[in-house]
Amino acid sequence: MSYNVQTPLQSAAKSLQELEQRVRDDLACLCYPPANWVVPTAADGGETVHDVVVIGGGMCGLVASFALIGAGIQNIRIFDRNQPGLEGPWLTYARMETLRSPKQLTGPAYGMASLTFRAWYIAQFGNEAWASLDKIPRPMWMDYLRWYRKVLALPVENGVEVKTILPEGELMRLTLTGEGTTETSVLARKVVMATGRDGMGHPSIPDFVKDLPQKYWAHSAHDIDFAALRGKRVVVVGVGASAVDNAAEALEAGAAEVRHLIRRKEMPCVNKLMGIGSFGFTAAFPQLDDARRWQIMNYSLRTQTPAPRGSTMRVSRHPNASFHFDAAVETTELDGDEIVINTSQGKAVRADFLILGTGFGVDPLARKELDGYAGKILLWQDRYTPPVGEENAYLGKFPYLADDFTFLEREPGQAPWLANIHSFNSGAAASLGKVSGDIPGISEGAAWLAREIAAKLYTENFDQYWQRLLDYDTPELRGDEWTASPLPDAPASLPASRLRRS
Repeated sequence: MSYNVQTPLQSAAKSLQELEQRVRDDLACLCYPPANWVVPTAADGGETVHDVVVIGGGMCGLVASFALIGAGIQNIRIFDRNQPGLEGPWLTYARMETLRSPKQLTGPAYGMASLTFRAWYIAQFGNEAWASLDKIPRPMWMDYLRWYRKVLALPVENGVEVKTILPEGELMRLTLTGEGTTETSVLARKVVMATGRDGMGHPSIPDFVKDLPQKYWAHSAHDIDFAALRGKRVVVVGVGASAVDNAAEALEAGAAEVRHLIRRKEMPCVNKLMGIGSFGFTAAFPQLDDARRWQIMNYSLRTQTPAPRGSTMRVSRHPNASFHFDAAVETTELDGDEIVINTSQGKAVRADFLILGTGFGVDPLARKELDGYAGKILLWQDRYTPPVGEENAYLGKFPYLADDFTFLEREPGQAPWLANIHSFNSGAAASLGKVSGDIPGISEGAAWLAREIAAKLYTENFDQYWQRLLDYDTPELRGDEWTASPLPDAPASLPASRLRRS
């Protein structure tokens, strides 16, 4: 760790060990992990069948796996293509200094105080440091998630990438690659795509760079050599959080100038969904009708979530930073080694490098894991036609999910196996709310997911569980707890006085 918090290392280590023991004690009180109750599934040739495979060992995958194990579903595998400690965006393409979420949100703690970031932080740095902490430093959040994985002993297998998810009878076959495995494929009954922010799509790459050589531009999710931008003129497209964070990185690396080209006429300033976040909203959203869910999501997307204040000031404190509004990029071209960027104002900007802060698209058709049948997935645009003026092509491409996070078929009967794939990532937001990607609702989403998978596994094998009921013969009583007694002899007739009273 390398944070600006002064705590004796020996004392911090001891306190953290004490917290870890507290977590273990809490889990023991909660009878975690419970015994596995799921009936084993047999495959032809004796191949092992896993009840659930979780794709992704980042925050979503960790809390989903914790919830599944806590539900007594023990036969699971967790795959992540990255190396240990690099799961998720936190140390790869995320470039903000701190998290956006308030520090006190419990995140993936799943109702356990001892598992919260707050408990982890205080154990090492104390209550006074916690009181003075504003927002959580991004690298520190990754350290917390590493600890979370370790203390819960979650069996993430790193360096394993899932290439395809294919139906095989009533099961799903996942083909694998990567240095972390010698297996070429595994079988599973259920698949959880805990694949994060870009887990149901891809980085949004505008058409205006299609003819621009790759060395002149990068998306904010790409690996960018910021040191190489020293002394360069950089243009950043957009003004969302990722655009602002990348602009700050370029400035701090010594870029000669950084210009934001912004399509909007004004800076978005209010995070609308933060104003209505509550347990009620989380619980009610999936029960709202299509029109109301579309209304909320469309409004949120159109108003846009602003970059955090600290991130924006990280850019604006540099005198060589500029924000150009109502300046949408229309075309780009090369003039020697210069990029000429033509804007909607009829003015051109010249630069040496272009960074696209254009976010991620949601598009199941683009997911290579679903290649061959992604077109059979029901999308919002297939299910709902918004009123005039409320159209949103981006929102229309979100998958229209069932209540258990699974895909639905565009045409019933064409791809029934889609009911075995759970989209526990940002692609679920339009259907079920932000419970499978963002810190505020991730534990509620994981509990919901585990309950739904458990119900499916049980109902699909109902006959076996019924037989278990019939076969169960472990006696509670052994026969020595009581003595049978005959009823006492009754008198032949009641006395006359008793008969008169009756």
